[in-house]
Amino acid sequence: MYMSLQIWSLIIISFSALLMILLEKYYPYTKGQKIFREGFFNDIVMYSIVQSYVLGLVIFGLLDWIKFNTDLYRYSLIGNWPVWFQVLFFVITHDFYIYWFHRWQHNNKILWRTHEAHHSPKTVDWLSGARSHSLEILINQSVEFAPIILLGAAPEVAIYKGMISAVWGMFIHSNIDIRLGRLQYFINGPEMHRWHHSDDGGREFQNNYSTKFAVWDWLFGTAFLPDPEIRKPKQFGLSDTPDYPLSEGDFEKSHFLTVIYKDIVSYIRQHIFAFRKFRN
Repeated sequence: MYMSLQIWSLIIISFSALLMILLEKYYPYTKGQKIFREGFFNDIVMYSIVQSYVLGLVIFGLLDWIKFNTDLYRYSLIGNWPVWFQVLFFVITHDFYIYWFHRWQHNNKILWRTHEAHHSPKTVDWLSGARSHSLEILINQSVEFAPIILLGAAPEVAIYKGMISAVWGMFIHSNIDIRLGRLQYFINGPEMHRWHHSDDGGREFQNNYSTKFAVWDWLFGTAFLPDPEIRKPKQFGLSDTPDYPLSEGDFEKSHFLTVIYKDIVSYIRQHIFAFRKFRN
C-alpha cells in the first residue's frame, strides 16, 4: 500500500504539472511567457529531481536514524488520530512555521543568502518555485518531516503532506489568471504570491510570505493585493543583484546539450554564490 501510494502521489503531481502548463497557456496572468525560459532544465532536473532526491536521502536517513536509535518514536503521540486529521494538523502547523521563517529570511542578511535563489527567476511560472538553495530545503524539509516521524504519525502522512506541498507550490507560482475573491483572505494563490516575487523597484516582495494560508499575511500585516485590473507586477528577479549567476542556456538558439551543460554549471554557481563575502 505504501509503495502504491507513492506511485499515486507521483502521478497526481505529474498530472497537476501538466494541468498548470495547459492553464498557463490558455488563461495566462502575464501574457507572452515562454515554457522554455531561463533555467528550465535547471529547475525541472537539477532542483526538482536531482536535488530533491539527494536531500530526501539525507533528511529521511537522519530522521530514520533518530527514529531507530532513540525512544522518541515509540511514544507515538498522535498515532491514534485519524489520518486526515494528522495531515491537516501538519499542513497548518508547518505553514505557520514557514510564514515566520520565510519572513525572517527576507529580513536577515545571512538567511537571505539561502533564499535569494528562489527569487532569481525572471519568469514566475508553475516550475519556478522549485528553484531553492539546498540549504533552505534542508532546513525547511527537516522541520516539515521531523515532527511527522518523531511524533509517530501514520507512514502515509508524509506522502500526503509532500504531495500537497508540491502541488500547492506549483499552483501559487503558476502564471494562471485566477481570482479567488474572498477565499484569498484564507488560502494563498497566484494573484498574491506573484507580488511576492515582483521586482518593480518597490517593497512589494516584502509582503505575502504565506505559502498555503494567506490568513497569516492578513493577520500579521504583510498582505499586499492591488486590484489586478489596475496594477500587475511588471518584472521579476533580482535586479539589485545584477551579478547573480543565472543560466546562460538558450533553448531557441543553442543545442540542447549546450543548454544542459550551462544549466548544470549555473546550478553549481548559484549554490556557491550564496557564500560570497558581504559588502560593507
